[in-house]
Amino acid sequence: MKKIFFTLLIIASFSNCSKQKPTYEDEIRLAQYKLNTQYADKDESPLTKEDLKTFKALDFFEIAKKYRIVAEFERTPNTPIFEMQTTTDRLPLYKKYGIARFTLEGKKLELSIYQDQKLMTNIEYEDYLFIPFNDTTNGSLSYGGGRYIDLEIPPKESNTIVIDFNKAYNPYCAYNDKYSCPIPPSENNLKIAILAGVKAYGKHQ
Repeated sequence: MKKIFFTLLIIASFSNCSKQKPTYEDEIRLAQYKLNTQYADKDESPLTKEDLKTFKALDFFEIAKKYRIVAEFERTPNTPIFEMQTTTDRLPLYKKYGIARFTLEGKKLELSIYQDQKLMTNIEYEDYLFIPFNDTTNGSLSYGGGRYIDLEIPPKESNTIVIDFNKAYNPYCAYNDKYSCPIPPSENNLKIAILAGVKAYGKHQ
């Protein structure tokens, strides 16, 4: 609980000092706090009943602003709808919405960005985009099945998109085998260590 109380203290300090603008680090800490709150809630948590009894907080990499990437963004409107593989026999329909290209640690990288064809019919999620990815921390520092990042469709005139690895989170399968989770396509295997976002959870690697 110490991490949660520390985050609450940070939030309170800014609410009492309106002249001081919250920093990027405060924004990420708030996102981490919200995630911890969700996972501690028995009605929302993906954790097993056994793990929920002892849950205190998720483990995160240190916040590093270099992992907030403003990437070049290329839309791919003519790509076909396809069935994305999951950890079960479920095959949700996705479409590659675009490609993000960026440089990190001196390496030129790219990630495919997808749109869930079911969610796009829901007004609440019609602007929702999805990046499932693997990196070289999988199976050691981070969950072996990869991690996810959520994004929103950028304005039509924009040729960039923000990818914030500090907001990368684990699929529910990292905590509980009862879930069916998309498996990151091989084109989103990054040959670099992404030391940002949520780490592996306990014995679930």
